[in-house]
Amino acid sequence: MTLVRVRYAPSPTGAPHIGNIRTALFTWLFARHHGGKFIVRIEDTDQAREVDNGLELILESLRWLGLDWDEGPGVGGPFGPYSQSERLPLYQKWAHWLVEHSHAYRCYCTTERLEQMRKDQEARKQSPGYDRRCRFMSDAERRAKEQSGIVPVIRLAVPLSGATTYHDLIHGDVTFDNKNIDDQVLLKSDGFPTYHLAVVVDDHEMQITHITRGDDWISSGPKHALLYRAFGWEMPALAQLPMTLGPDRKKLSKRHGSTSVIDFREQGYLPEAMINFLARLGWSYDDHTEIFSRDELIRLFDLDRVHPSAAIFDMEKLNWLNGHYIRALSTLELAQRVRPFLDAAGLEGDNDVLLAVTPLIQTRIKTLKEAVSLTDFFFVERVEPSAAQLLGKGFGGRPDQAADAIGAVIDTLRALSPFDAPALEQALRALAERSNFKTGALFTLVREAITARSVTPPLFDTIAILGRERTCARLEHARRVLQAAAPIQAP
Repeated sequence: MTLVRVRYAPSPTGAPHIGNIRTALFTWLFARHHGGKFIVRIEDTDQAREVDNGLELILESLRWLGLDWDEGPGVGGPFGPYSQSERLPLYQKWAHWLVEHSHAYRCYCTTERLEQMRKDQEARKQSPGYDRRCRFMSDAERRAKEQSGIVPVIRLAVPLSGATTYHDLIHGDVTFDNKNIDDQVLLKSDGFPTYHLAVVVDDHEMQITHITRGDDWISSGPKHALLYRAFGWEMPALAQLPMTLGPDRKKLSKRHGSTSVIDFREQGYLPEAMINFLARLGWSYDDHTEIFSRDELIRLFDLDRVHPSAAIFDMEKLNWLNGHYIRALSTLELAQRVRPFLDAAGLEGDNDVLLAVTPLIQTRIKTLKEAVSLTDFFFVERVEPSAAQLLGKGFGGRPDQAADAIGAVIDTLRALSPFDAPALEQALRALAERSNFKTGALFTLVREAITARSVTPPLFDTIAILGRERTCARLEHARRVLQAAAPIQAP
């Protein structure tokens, strides 16, 4: 095999979605597996759809996943520039070459005329497509249009009969009748190319050997094949990847969960888990292996193991994988990854406390963001449980009894030594037994008093980490809340 050169060519219209970034991953893995080059090229000719930070969102997504590029923005390379908006003269040159060699023609139809044509086609229930009105104009008619000031577009002159076949590494030979292929616009009147011309010219000029893209582009394949033949260029090998669908087998959308890679990062998914998850969307090594490291994927990945059928986005599988990778982290690594989520929530507590808490939550969270609600009470000065929270179902609606129980807990904790989880458990269980409190009710009361949460890390570890003074201060506050409360009547 010659040196593999592949490209990821997104448009800067927002953060890449799952299907788009899955294509980037497959392309990157193919390049790394074969020791080739991975190129990032920005297709920014549809400038009406661009967003201000679109390019940075793309590059940020790649960096987060560790998909480094050998040529492209910020890196350069021998085939730049790597943004299509900086390559306009190249596309214009080749578009005019196609006209001169009768593979394309100038079209002078107005927007109004094209809109009416489409309405007429819909009324006759015909497939939409250009009716080739300008294709067979005489030279005199063309001169008249030029003199009237109309700036033409350039359209591909698709053969009027026969068929066009191209080979797909995943789907095999794909054939379209030429009569069903539209005379696609290649160069717009403003001098910007359409996708179809620019992608073919760029892939040739950048010496791309393999093209990976979604199989929603299958119908564009014959247009590109015709352009390669018209230019006399060799068409790169083409692999059109299966679509990624939701569990309902419909097109992936926000109702299936966040579809932007950046959104998943903000929700607390690990890049290692996302890489593993995305690699398994349409590719498999065998029928049972689920966990793959980055190095294993590079070693094992190839396009011949990509399935032609649609891949199903399974949120439960992603959560399971993310939990697996979270549990595989060291305490320090997990604490470092949780820290930005605490900071974002305004919880800027002691890192020693975070290191102590981390092992308590490591098996309980599926995303890094979930750590916030499980640990936030460690990083605030006080919590504010309500009387209803404190009473729960354990003290029969009697705040006076609950306040007395908290007073007994405070006395026990102030006298306790050592102040660690085993000693705390032994002391509080003994208190419940001699005071005739139900153990579960007492422990729930203490948990709510010191955390204002019903679900927390293990109670005695939590008390030990908070320390004697903070714990007792929170218990004192809870006792005052209960003393000020009226009895709660059962419904």
